[in-house]
Amino acid sequence: MGFLTTHVLDTARGCPAAGMAIALYRLNGGATKVTEALTNADGRTDGPILPEDQFETGTYELVFFAGDYLRESGQAGPQPQFLDWVPIRFGMAEDLHYHVPLLLSPYGYSTYRGS
Repeated sequence: MGFLTTHVLDTARGCPAAGMAIALYRLNGGATKVTEALTNADGRTDGPILPEDQFETGTYELVFFAGDYLRESGQAGPQPQFLDWVPIRFGMAEDLHYHVPLLLSPYGYSTYRGS
């Protein structure tokens, strides 16, 4: 069965991004919130953000509330800050483990399909 994991690394500080809020939406003619979570001290959710028993193939969006994290960590800079919500839209076509990490700094981010 498939499942989805994520984590966030603060590349500006060189550490996991602990305490960041994340929401997961399923996109199917609209956006339906599936769940929300906070990252732990390792920058990960405590379990899969979409566990096996809830997994369905389809198109999803992870929304990382980076602006709140950057403000709380003292990295926000002048207001309005450059990054606030960081949405990552992606598809899961097979019953596999998908891993979608976020590498974050105050002025940029990147992602990839991890393992």
